[in-house]
Amino acid sequence: MPQASPPMYARVPLTELSSADLDTTELISVDLESSTSQGSLSATSTLSEGYGTGAHGMYARSPRGVAAAEGGRGERHGEERHEGRRHGDHHLELFESDRLVDAVGVKRMGGGYYSPKSPHESDSLQVHRDQDTVPSPGKLGTLTGVYIPCVQNILGIIFYIRLSWIVGIAGVSGSLMVVAVTCASTFITALSLSAVVTNGAMKGGGPYYLIGRALGPEVGVSIGLCFFFGNAIGGSLYILGAVETLLDAMPQMALFPPTSVTLQTALNASEAVINGTIAAAPTAAATVLSVSRHDMQAYGIIITVLLCLIVFGGVHLVDRVGSLFIIPAVLAVISVFIGIALSPDAESPAGLTGLSISTLVSNWLPDYQTTNANGIPDPNGSFYWGFNQLLGLFYPGVTGIMAGSNRSEALRDTQRSIPTGTLAAIVSMTGLYVGSIFLFGAVGVRDLLVTDRLLTATIAWPVPAVVQVGIVLSTLGAALQNLMGAPRLLAAIANDSVLPVLNAFKADSDKEPHLATFFTLVLCCSFVLIGDVDYVSPVITMFFLLCYCGVNLSCALLDLVDAPSWRPRWRWHHWLVSLAGALLCLTIMYLISWFFTVVCLTLAVLIYIYVSMVGKAGDWGDGVKSAYMQLALRSLHFLGVSQVHPKNWYPIPLILCKPWGLLPPDAPCHPRLGDFAKCMRKKGRGMSIFATVLEGEYSALASPAHQASRVLLAYIDSRQCEGVAEVMVASSVKRGVGIALQSMGLAGLKPNIVCFRYPESWLQQEMSHIPDTFVSLINDSNTASKACVIVKGLDEWPAEGCKQYGTIDLYWIVRDGGIMLLLSQLLRSRPTFEACKIQVFCIAEDDIAAETLQLDVAQFLHDLRMQADVVVVTMRAWEDVVGDEDGPEAELARQGAMEAFTRARKNIARMIDIESPSPHSTAVTTNGPETSGRIEKQRSAKQELPARGGNGKGVDEGQVNKFLYTTIKLNSIIKRYSKMAALVLVSLPPPPIHHPPYCYMEYMDRLVDGVPRLLMVRGYRRDVVTIFT
Repeated sequence: MPQASPPMYARVPLTELSSADLDTTELISVDLESSTSQGSLSATSTLSEGYGTGAHGMYARSPRGVAAAEGGRGERHGEERHEGRRHGDHHLELFESDRLVDAVGVKRMGGGYYSPKSPHESDSLQVHRDQDTVPSPGKLGTLTGVYIPCVQNILGIIFYIRLSWIVGIAGVSGSLMVVAVTCASTFITALSLSAVVTNGAMKGGGPYYLIGRALGPEVGVSIGLCFFFGNAIGGSLYILGAVETLLDAMPQMALFPPTSVTLQTALNASEAVINGTIAAAPTAAATVLSVSRHDMQAYGIIITVLLCLIVFGGVHLVDRVGSLFIIPAVLAVISVFIGIALSPDAESPAGLTGLSISTLVSNWLPDYQTTNANGIPDPNGSFYWGFNQLLGLFYPGVTGIMAGSNRSEALRDTQRSIPTGTLAAIVSMTGLYVGSIFLFGAVGVRDLLVTDRLLTATIAWPVPAVVQVGIVLSTLGAALQNLMGAPRLLAAIANDSVLPVLNAFKADSDKEPHLATFFTLVLCCSFVLIGDVDYVSPVITMFFLLCYCGVNLSCALLDLVDAPSWRPRWRWHHWLVSLAGALLCLTIMYLISWFFTVVCLTLAVLIYIYVSMVGKAGDWGDGVKSAYMQLALRSLHFLGVSQVHPKNWYPIPLILCKPWGLLPPDAPCHPRLGDFAKCMRKKGRGMSIFATVLEGEYSALASPAHQASRVLLAYIDSRQCEGVAEVMVASSVKRGVGIALQSMGLAGLKPNIVCFRYPESWLQQEMSHIPDTFVSLINDSNTASKACVIVKGLDEWPAEGCKQYGTIDLYWIVRDGGIMLLLSQLLRSRPTFEACKIQVFCIAEDDIAAETLQLDVAQFLHDLRMQADVVVVTMRAWEDVVGDEDGPEAELARQGAMEAFTRARKNIARMIDIESPSPHSTAVTTNGPETSGRIEKQRSAKQELPARGGNGKGVDEGQVNKFLYTTIKLNSIIKRYSKMAALVLVSLPPPPIHHPPYCYMEYMDRLVDGVPRLLMVRGYRRDVVTIFT
């Protein structure tokens, strides 16, 4: 059989492929043919990322290279390939049966992303197919999408009407320092932004999306809302600047009389400068007029409403209007520079010297002074302008660096455009500011700089109207961008459904957020009513600085944690630099105004607390949880497997929710189990593990187990138990608990107490499997070196907030490492039992040892810093109790003991008949201890009970009777001394060797009989309390 020639491919080195080539790379079809003695083998595989592996190594198929190399055969193969696609042939037959192939398999490599929305949804794969895997020609690039918007926002009102005034107040040196500090903070923030942006795909929301996905939903929402306030209030800043410029250019439009200030100033430029040096020029009283604040407010409200009407028209209308504003702004800057170069002329105002070294030297040092409300120098003014105040005034002039990230959805290549465009805008505008400071400092005397608030228009060439029109249009364009971006930011926060109170502002991506726009209008108008740019500017600065601090902290945290998913393409970053940027932002906030800093941080903290309390935050894979993971891993490594010191011992209970099958199938656990679990913690500190075992095969019960885990976790969250849910699948409860005891937990954080409910109704429901499971749980806990706590009376356990009175009685019979004492203290630390008094009952064999035992226990409790009363009870041997006939109380006690004993013997006999019928069962049934003589006969008979599941050895019936009488006598003592007890704790006796499980269950039934709430506690081979500090 002739072999077909292999198709030709253009082999292009991977290093020579651009991102555009990789984005448009087609699928590769590789034909592998090899001849054998029985025929030829042909296989075709498709790689979704545009990479292939051939005999000569790695290659990629570029459209240009393939078009040139394949020719007609390549076209024929392409037709066959597309025909195969139409028939559903993906050449991945081996993976077709895999249900994950569309989510995380080979088919996903080219165009899907996985985005879990909540902790519960993160287990279910949600794959979103990216419809724009190939860059769309209609999307924006670096220049139009990032650089120009950033420049348009940065080059705003501050440059045109405040920079020359700042130079006059702070001097050239002070102004350079202001620019250096502000631009350093934005440059570091841009580096951090570039690192975070290039770490993955970015959706809408701008910095809110970045911060929320790095620092968590709570921090993201709090800083995102502050950033929304900054954008909304920023619109008022630009609108006030436009109104001020408009009224300066057209005074006849004023509705109210202007504000006037008289000050001494040089007569003219020629008298002020003699032989190139500044001279003591003749001065005269001059009256400086400034725009009335009422005019600023009136026209500001009108313009705000008009701009919002444009925003209501939609994003397309805003784009068409906003694109008209950038050209006048550029022409205005050029006009200012030409005017500076050509000054002075015959019409120049007094103090305009032209470019002069002497003027630059005279303006080099700062001259901080007081001004009136309109910024005009006034010795009697109430507003002092120092370095800190000027820092806050100038900072809005550098706050446009987020304009590119705010348009991330409209960018062709986010990971390339945002870093390049943002940093280029910062560098170019920093150069513009530095150059302008030197030019303004060299072109006019200080009096001119501080009195002519619109100096850029005064010196503009050919006429001031060029700059005035440029200022108005550029500032209105910046305000329009803010009023359009702020509602969309608020809608993005609302669409994440983190904060229910914002649900009214939700809006689909294809619809305009009209309600959010109206809210932005109200907020912007409220700050327009302030009527002064100088007062609005510091408020905006706080919100933007807080946002920049959040971006820097996001990069610092992600870089410091260095999770496997942290792989940014932008390499120029370090967590120390980002942390320094965050501290610099906080320092600038404090320097500007400590009061506004406190207000802004308080607002962010209050929003954070509110979101934490009522928010529905999802799992966004944020850096905070990654930091928790790193901390947990390091802590586990530090703890190792060594035993915890008694001073650092915390109870980590493994709570078995449904070990007996006595609850309804839809109930995750007993309703009061959560209240009991919270009593195992001190002041809420600690963790509980709620475990459930499903009986069956894992392959068949995997989905039900997953659902049961969610239900159990919902119960834990509803009861605020601060625990985790674990659902295991095993062939039996015994086997499942055994697996949990062996494998659950890591290093030193393994459960150390096994807690479960006592099966009170097992005998009535004839569940013969319960005794065997009960004994197995106790023995396995002891084998695994874990304490055991069995709760009797869980139905009567007090709910949270139900205060209990009385005593907590401890029947401390055996040494258990102090766990019973510690549990009593933990119980008493809860509000439910805090009013209870602790009593420790010690059992003595005779009266001789009682006094010594009481003194020893009292001293031991004192050394442990535990407040409790010690009571010693003498428990005589069971033979003496039976033979005691003195007094009516003893007679009643003996009759009650005899009835309990008879009932226990009958229950044991019935279980023997159920498990393994034998001739002994009849004899046991008739051997009721009605008289002491018959008891003696039973003791001498030494009849043996069969041991279920044992080693074939029988059990001495006399020993069974002795255990029964021991538990009956202890039960009578508990009921006698603990009638008023809110809770009783008693030492749990170990299951006797070779005794059938149902016998042990009968012992326990006699022990807990008639006690409403009781905890049976068994310690393990170590101390959990210590007398040492």
